[in-house]
Amino acid sequence: MSKWPLYHKIDGPIVMIGLGSIGRGMLPLLERHFEFDKSKFVVIDPSDANKHLLDERGIRFVKAALTPANYREILEPLLKSDKGRGFCVNVSVDVSSLAVIELCRELNAFYIDTVAEPWKGFYFDEKMPTSDRTNYALREVILNARKKLGPGVTAVNCCGANPGMVSWFVKQALLNVAADLGLGADVPKDQAGWAKLMRDTGVKGIHIAERDTQRSSLPKPLNVFVNTWSVDGFVSEGLQPAELGWGTNEKWEPESLRHHTKGCGAAVYLLQPGANTRVRSWCPTPGPQYGFLVTHNEAISIADYFTLREGDKAVYRPTCHYAYHPSNDAVLSLHEMFGNGGKMQPKWHILEENEIVDGIDELGVLLYGHKNNAYWYGSQLSIEETREVAPYQNATGLQVTSAILAGMVWAIENPDRGIVEADEMDFKRCLEVQSPYLGPVIGTYTDWTPLDNRNVLFKEDIDESDPWQFRNILVR
Repeated sequence: MSKWPLYHKIDGPIVMIGLGSIGRGMLPLLERHFEFDKSKFVVIDPSDANKHLLDERGIRFVKAALTPANYREILEPLLKSDKGRGFCVNVSVDVSSLAVIELCRELNAFYIDTVAEPWKGFYFDEKMPTSDRTNYALREVILNARKKLGPGVTAVNCCGANPGMVSWFVKQALLNVAADLGLGADVPKDQAGWAKLMRDTGVKGIHIAERDTQRSSLPKPLNVFVNTWSVDGFVSEGLQPAELGWGTNEKWEPESLRHHTKGCGAAVYLLQPGANTRVRSWCPTPGPQYGFLVTHNEAISIADYFTLREGDKAVYRPTCHYAYHPSNDAVLSLHEMFGNGGKMQPKWHILEENEIVDGIDELGVLLYGHKNNAYWYGSQLSIEETREVAPYQNATGLQVTSAILAGMVWAIENPDRGIVEADEMDFKRCLEVQSPYLGPVIGTYTDWTPLDNRNVLFKEDIDESDPWQFRNILVR
């Protein structure tokens, strides 16, 4: 763009928690799209590796790890404001989303994060019941807080690329499929309307289908975990149980599947780590591919949002889960880690934009099971396009930071909505803000199903009556 839009003025302080791969990528977007007093901008992180980016800008840095014992003492004086609402941008790991959301409510400050994050130690607590280590459980904690706190200053929970942007993609993809099936293109006015439209199109399920082809010229070293985004974040979620929104069309359950006994009931989990659980999926560039069933909040929130109920009974719900093929180096890193019993390598490395030679992050949603079979809609952002529009990040990072930007704009324009998820936001407005950073955004149909080329050399336990059963998608 020759001139980037200046969306809003933030009168109060801005506190960004985290200065890793996402935090540093947020810096140019905040400067570009918001007017604010730089003297009121503070960044908090336990590492000063990226502090030079703040020094160049004259932005204050606090080197600290937030904990249950100190987070109020550190954050409260930074977020308090007599002139306008402040904004807390939480792009950290090991900092409780719930705790900071509650503090922001007390201080009348806006809040946004990319995940329902717990305090340090949660993901690897061997004494905790498996069901309590799920994203389902983390989401229920946030939903209970929403009921308790009620209306108030807007706090946007789980608003990155996924969860976040993909929820907006689902709505646009659904409208496209409905229009192609002759069901019209009217935008539903509420959650029930969206769920009815999903049911009427015949969608059985949704994959958050992603393929990251970004690569370095250097091969992955032995005993180093290499990724294109936070290694801590990926390993943490990868070692959580595999989770998926559980559709009403499913006829079969694997032996390792478990149901939750409390909460909305929209999801189930498997007694195995998500990053070591494979599923069959499809993306435009590679075509059919294996993906990892890594747990993500959107698998639960999307399934919940598109549920139709009669009383307490769910009469329609689509299956929904992540199907993630990370960069090739990350795949090798996972194999190495799980080959060592799930123990993470002693060293890790995030591929920065200047060392990636080529590749794209193809991230979208695959709506399947309707009369036109399956429809993929999403972003095909390349490293080259990323370098052209924003510094300090690769394609994976920009899909996240631009979604945070969209969430911040929406929050300021909807200032008193309380705690919200991406599924409840104005998807058109959010995609309007985000689209300049997404590269080509395309929609395409495919004839592929999980039954293609099956039962050829080896007999398999599959359901040939319905290609889109989870029984056929899960790699066993």
